[in-house]
Amino acid sequence: MSKKYKANAALIEKGKLYDIPEAMALVCQTATAKFDETVEIHIRLGVDSRHADQQVRGAIVLPNGTGKTVRTLVIAKGDKAAAALAAGADYVGAEDMVTKIQGGWFEFDVVIATPDMMGVIGRLGKVLGPKGLMPNPKAGTVTPDVAKAVAEAKAGKIEYRLDKTNIIHCPIGKASFGPEKLSENFESLVGAVIKAKPAAAKGQYIKSCVIASTMGPGIKVNYAKLM
Repeated sequence: MSKKYKANAALIEKGKLYDIPEAMALVCQTATAKFDETVEIHIRLGVDSRHADQQVRGAIVLPNGTGKTVRTLVIAKGDKAAAALAAGADYVGAEDMVTKIQGGWFEFDVVIATPDMMGVIGRLGKVLGPKGLMPNPKAGTVTPDVAKAVAEAKAGKIEYRLDKTNIIHCPIGKASFGPEKLSENFESLVGAVIKAKPAAAKGQYIKSCVIASTMGPGIKVNYAKLM
């Protein structure tokens, strides 16, 4: 660990659950890299991702965005393709884009598709799936209203879902946002995760919640008020 990391870690009391405003102020204070660090949230849930009825997945538009420029690829034809271009999509196409991706092109952050194109996109499952880029109706990226999906992606829509260790990892903004905007994004995301609680989930739903900047130490957050 670097001297800078150790100095930042010393500002955090081990084992303490920080209230949201104090946690956000601390994460900004400990983001001391020369670039604008991303602040991420890590939520460990009391569910078992191996069971289909305990999956937690969804999408939400953060009130203050993510601070990241999102490159959108829309796979559609005809009027839908024209609507996507009008909405500001970075790339629009159909079979030509599928071929391009198969050739190793990945200069995009979100893939949006119309339902009629999923048969074509299906062949990209092994390529896009591991990268978390496969269009999905639950995330709102398979939709006939591609213009709305593009606008939401540009506005800071993020997808949250469990990993194999039952943890959700998501960005909630940049350190430059400041404590207030980060708090708003945090509360919106955690609120969405709480609403997405599966009926099959038993016992304590949220086990722990930690935030950290790209290069900074983890800060445990007291999420109880949101429950």
